[in-house]
Amino acid sequence: MALPAQFRSIQHHLRTAQEHEKRDPVVTYYCRLYAMQTGMKLDSKTPECRKFLVKLMDQLESMKKEMSDNESISQEVVGNAHIENYALKLFLYADNEDRAGRFHKNMIKSFYTASLLLDVLSVFGELSEENIQHRKYARWKATYIHNCLKNGETPQPGPLGMDEDEEAGEFGAEGFSGLDPSHGGSFRGGPPSLSSEGQDHSSVPGPAPGIGFTPGPGSAPSGPPTTNYNNIHIPPGAHAPANTPAELPPPTEAVKPVPMPRSVPNVDPTLLSAQQQGGVQLSPEDFTKAQKYCKYAGSALQYEDVSTAIQNLQKALKLLTTGKE
Repeated sequence: MALPAQFRSIQHHLRTAQEHEKRDPVVTYYCRLYAMQTGMKLDSKTPECRKFLVKLMDQLESMKKEMSDNESISQEVVGNAHIENYALKLFLYADNEDRAGRFHKNMIKSFYTASLLLDVLSVFGELSEENIQHRKYARWKATYIHNCLKNGETPQPGPLGMDEDEEAGEFGAEGFSGLDPSHGGSFRGGPPSLSSEGQDHSSVPGPAPGIGFTPGPGSAPSGPPTTNYNNIHIPPGAHAPANTPAELPPPTEAVKPVPMPRSVPNVDPTLLSAQQQGGVQLSPEDFTKAQKYCKYAGSALQYEDVSTAIQNLQKALKLLTTGKE
């Protein structure tokens, strides 16, 4: 079923859902949920739009039943942590590649996919100001680097500026599948993968049964940056698996993997024997925040991100023992 023209703005969210069907069904579920909610706001009356939305709802209901025992689906706080953590992992991977001057198809797609997943976070509520800035920066950066490579220009690495009102547009009918890998400045292998064993990453999966689309042409803005984005601080060297289809040619020389040293934050010694202070009254909101920190820690451990896990657990302990963040 073709994507109605009215839903053009969600075409890449649906494509992201398709690409993750086997590798991360939770991402697929929330991308489709975002697409359905957005589609309802765009047009729920036109016959072709209603038919498309009904089909999408059926898919969501089916997925929800199949994954009823998955906490990321049954509990919003866990789902929120899953999507946010994954989006920021993609962002960090792309940002590290960018700062190192390694410009290639996967880093561009990782930037753009991160921005799409930050869109998806809106199904859980309003985005934080930090995520709004990350989304805007990632989308613009993807467009900027894509256009530079397409025009045979060398992108400027690291944080750049952009017009406050300028947001990167769509990447056209083919999305990132139209990018020519030969434009890449460096091919040191693709980003590390979080996919299930045995999955084939050599190409983008086709449309899911019943939900396909033929997106229309788009445009990608360009132009000199004007606003400074140096206030976005990303720790250099952070490892971030980018779960995107790898369509890069194999590296000409075998690259031996170098183990990354883990940066573990110092543990506050007062928290090692933490007990709740007398007179501390915790509100329902405090319990919710503490639970969220613990879920974030659990999600970080899925990616072997010890530093983030420790930081979130410390926040939870401090909140529970002092009533303060």
